[in-house]
Amino acid sequence: MAWLALLLYLLGLLLAFGWRTVTQWRRTGDTGLRLDAGRPGTLRWWAKLLFVAALVLGFGGPVAALAGLPPLPGVDHRPLHLVGLVVTVIGIVATLAAQLAMGTSWRIGVDPTERTELVTHGAFALARNPIFTAMAATTLGLTLLVPNAVSVAAWLVLVLALQLQVRAVEEPYLLATHGEAYRRYAAGVGRFLPGLGRLERV
Repeated sequence: MAWLALLLYLLGLLLAFGWRTVTQWRRTGDTGLRLDAGRPGTLRWWAKLLFVAALVLGFGGPVAALAGLPPLPGVDHRPLHLVGLVVTVIGIVATLAAQLAMGTSWRIGVDPTERTELVTHGAFALARNPIFTAMAATTLGLTLLVPNAVSVAAWLVLVLALQLQVRAVEEPYLLATHGEAYRRYAAGVGRFLPGLGRLERV
């Protein structure tokens, strides 16, 4: 399963970052990449650093398995591998679908001076951050495919990075940019899952 996990991981990266970036550039003349991490030590900087660390660990899980790192006890079973395969494929497809639903508003990162359309339809009517939800699901699926310590670390670090990115970077930006429209949206739609993490209106 390690080779399959590695191939799926690389395919997911290629589609979600490479293909989507090229598609955005062809449609708008802009790649959509906003990679400035801000000042070292800020929450924005930590979110970027942890996200990169999660990507490296995600690659490292299958590679470590191929190099002989044993799986964690009690979770290396074929039924779990099959579940992991299904979750990974669904996660990759869901990531792409949510990215495409953003249209020309799609970005990797945030430029505080930029104003894009607030997307609330499709998957964004179910959760405010469906791309991140799908990415976390993909990484969880890969962890079930290759259940070693590196893969588990990849999932945990990714979840932490996404929480920091959303809470400390993206939500303050969206509140500042869209004001009451975002407050209404966030009051009715969960942060990562339907109904969970809705913001209280003040």
